[in-house]
Amino acid sequence: CALPIFRSLLVEQRDHPWAPLTEAFLHSAARAEHVAATVWPALEAGRWVISDRFSDSTLAYQGYGLGLSKPMLATLTKLATGGLKPDLTLILDLPVEEGLARAGRRIEAAKGPAEDRYERMGVAFHQRLRKGFRAIARAEPRRCRVIDASGTADEVAALIWNAVAKRFKL
Repeated sequence: CALPIFRSLLVEQRDHPWAPLTEAFLHSAARAEHVAATVWPALEAGRWVISDRFSDSTLAYQGYGLGLSKPMLATLTKLATGGLKPDLTLILDLPVEEGLARAGRRIEAAKGPAEDRYERMGVAFHQRLRKGFRAIARAEPRRCRVIDASGTADEVAALIWNAVAKRFKL
């Protein structure tokens, strides 16, 4: 599977930062592979699919965060996914400083090389990122739910479960 190669290129690159468009292409290539190899076969078999960071992440990171054209990213995403969109997107929302502090603790606890490329992009980048995710949620309120992630793991898990149960009438 090619996905680990894409992930390595994207999160472990330290010496040479990718141009924003190159980064968008790499994310889209990884997404196309994920959809073709994993998502479509699972959906065709009647299974549910849960993905961490689907196409909204490219719009938020490369569009809002790095300033690429949102219409261009929409076209790239449509090509990569064949137009597939999630039935529900959960956006875990935290104030930027709290999110970066949590990421810092996760990175410190990691054994081996840390995947900290995006965390090193600074507060202003992360403020644009948060603004982007919130704008995506406002633009598609039927699909997107913003989850207050400032609570404990159990509290956030309960909020997530409630959003899923409500959306799918479980």
